[in-house]
Amino acid sequence: MSSPFSVIDLFSGAGGLSEGFCNNSYQFIAHVEKNAYASDTLETRMIYHAIKKNNSSVYYDYLKGTLSREELKQYFIDNYDVPSLILREEITRTNRWDLINTIKRKSYDDASPVDVIIGGPPCQAYSMIGRGRLPEKMQSDPRNYLFKHYLTFLKVFQPKMFVFENVPGITSAKKGEIFQNLQNSFASNGYVCEARILNAADFGVLQERKRIIIIGWKNEYDIQYPDFMKDGRADECINDLFIDLPKLKAGEGKIPMVKEYLTPPTKYLKNSGIRTDKDILIQHEARFHNERDLEIYRLAVDKWETGEIRIKYNELPEHLITHNNRASFLDRFKVVNGKGHSHSIVSHLGKDGHYFIHPDIKQNRSLTVREAARIQSFPDNYKFEGCRQSHYMQIGNAVPPLMSIEIAKKLNEKLSIIS
Repeated sequence: MSSPFSVIDLFSGAGGLSEGFCNNSYQFIAHVEKNAYASDTLETRMIYHAIKKNNSSVYYDYLKGTLSREELKQYFIDNYDVPSLILREEITRTNRWDLINTIKRKSYDDASPVDVIIGGPPCQAYSMIGRGRLPEKMQSDPRNYLFKHYLTFLKVFQPKMFVFENVPGITSAKKGEIFQNLQNSFASNGYVCEARILNAADFGVLQERKRIIIIGWKNEYDIQYPDFMKDGRADECINDLFIDLPKLKAGEGKIPMVKEYLTPPTKYLKNSGIRTDKDILIQHEARFHNERDLEIYRLAVDKWETGEIRIKYNELPEHLITHNNRASFLDRFKVVNGKGHSHSIVSHLGKDGHYFIHPDIKQNRSLTVREAARIQSFPDNYKFEGCRQSHYMQIGNAVPPLMSIEIAKKLNEKLSIIS
């Protein structure tokens, strides 16, 4: 569905939320993202969307490694209009007005109002896990107040609608004070809004991932929060999602860079847009793991396979226990459920893979970047820039594209009514 509507994306990350709006042909005015690797990924993806109709072969040359990223960028500059402004900066109290003025000066026409603002500030400060581990630090975390920068953009650009995404923990952070202030601020700026906790699994994503999605619209519009129908594609399982991927053991897969699929794309992979007939397989490399971790992984998978029981850290043989803390966070090692949905992919995957052990005991490793990306519903032609650790973090922090596609589609319907 084509959309004539414009959008500004804040706290963009690697573009999971943007992807849904790109797939519904929204016109991006600007993205703001402080992380260099994530903003590079976003830039690469925006180039893909700009050229895919006319010359996607150039993009696939880049994925194959026969064209450098600089050559891809130069090709794009020589042949296409820049689709949007990507500002690689953190939004702070001291620079937010500079960012706003830059957007106004370079990419924004006052005669053409902004239709939508999307985004969600980094969620670590609101997460239940973070507050459980470091409660005092989380209470004073300045990220608790990043939503105020979002509000400033809302005040200035006055979009018809907005989407604010975050973890459910934001509703209870500081005993609910932050969430109440957020809702009051939306109302005082002339917006009606509603918050719902949505599960990515209901959008065809093979993952149990709950997020709070606040959708707001100006007071004068007589519309309601969209109703999202459950997507039956989520009846598939993780083993189906991985079935065409080469089997790797720990440390394998670095050569060759581009790999061959084992089978043609399944119906789910095709219908979800994760893989097409012309895609090539990249970023499917297995991490190296030491012998102690590999032994733990085998024990964890074996216990899961025999009774779907999660191994607890204090149940490990004594020679495998290296942490002094044996009383809390006992689920340090967790197997992905191959016969069902995965648990929520998180950015900690960038530090180690213990919480995301591959369900196949013969492969005995943690997830590759491509496997984690697929669980998040990123297409196989989505290239993550930077080092491998950053790839995992970008994926873990993202909104699943299948979820964002439906959100963008529903907003398109609402905007068509009020415009």
